[in-house]
Amino acid sequence: MPESIPAPLIIDTLKDTFREARASLAAEGARPRHDHLGWILSVPDTHQKSVLAALDKERTLRVLTCSTEDEANAIAAGLWMGGEPFALMIQHAGLYASVNTLRGVAMDGRVPIFYMIGLLQREKDKEPRESRHSMVRYCEPLLDLFGVPHARVEGPDDVRFIPEYYRLAQKRRGPAAVLVGLETA
Repeated sequence: MPESIPAPLIIDTLKDTFREARASLAAEGARPRHDHLGWILSVPDTHQKSVLAALDKERTLRVLTCSTEDEANAIAAGLWMGGEPFALMIQHAGLYASVNTLRGVAMDGRVPIFYMIGLLQREKDKEPRESRHSMVRYCEPLLDLFGVPHARVEGPDDVRFIPEYYRLAQKRRGPAAVLVGLETA
């Protein structure tokens, strides 16, 4: 059964993921131009609000709140071209709103965008594909349709999927996602 994941656990996992990404870039000869580890691009998100609130106090991760998911995807492309680690933190509604940008930037443009997608209104007692809420029910099938690899992060043990799918996005030069099942704690 899914459970809420504490914000500090997600943030620590993102830090470790970005440290690994920075080490990989350094091995290729890229030198960091600053002290922060990476970027979190978000659109106002109620599902992962505890993570976003905790990130406001973080000095090692930069947070950029975007107006739309399309804007976040475009900024992600620029960060990637500049050698910056990043993650997009959005809700499922934002995935639907930006599906053309997902296709154009992440897929056709071959930009390795890592998404953390909140499944707002996910019921604890049902599989997402059986949800009475269409936004929850169609999220995984939409990602499947576009060939976007994804995993569910539905408890503290599942945070291991964050670095795994971040690396997968880099390796395949395309999108990869984790779906955050319940509101973060």
